[in-house]
Amino acid sequence: MNIYIENLLNRYPVLEDCAVDIERAFSLMSECYRTGGKVMICGNGGSAADAEHWAGELMKGFLKKRSLSTEIKRNFNPELAENLQGALPTIPLTGFLSLTTAFANDVNSDFLFAQMVWGLGKENDILIGISTSGKSRNVLYALQTASALGMKTIGLSGRDGGAMVNMVDVCIRVPKTKVHQVQEYHLPVYHCLCMMLEEEFFPETTQ
Repeated sequence: MNIYIENLLNRYPVLEDCAVDIERAFSLMSECYRTGGKVMICGNGGSAADAEHWAGELMKGFLKKRSLSTEIKRNFNPELAENLQGALPTIPLTGFLSLTTAFANDVNSDFLFAQMVWGLGKENDILIGISTSGKSRNVLYALQTASALGMKTIGLSGRDGGAMVNMVDVCIRVPKTKVHQVQEYHLPVYHCLCMMLEEEFFPETTQ
């Protein structure tokens, strides 16, 4: 078992049943980034905040500085070269204020995330849908769209996974049903994935 998952389970034994799916999610995300793909993340309310948080950890240094290589640094002035960090391409679909408000007003907010996946997604990308119930309509429509585009899909939900569980390639279901408790366990799960991915792609960078 991966050392980061072992550490996660030592701190949160209740997540033991999630270990296999965390490993599977890591494999999908690792392959996506290795082949030049990107990850998109969507969710509502607290899950929207988690989407932003998760993307932020992947787009800059998390536990490591992710310094650029000496060869790449030669392409930039010294100040810029020292401040840029290695990034794993990740887009939270929870921003885009003008698009969000226009689409909700002109069309239907249930299909907003789906529209964004349609416009941004391509085969070999990944969509991560976060829904504590696994039933959020706008997240489910986005997952359907991603699958139609040939993208891989990952779900992060509560105990039963709702409709999401049968729509995604991997569904990480934390063993809680109350919204706030599900959200409390989502954070250590995606932090674990961030640590695993950072070690995979930036093994030699400065701590």
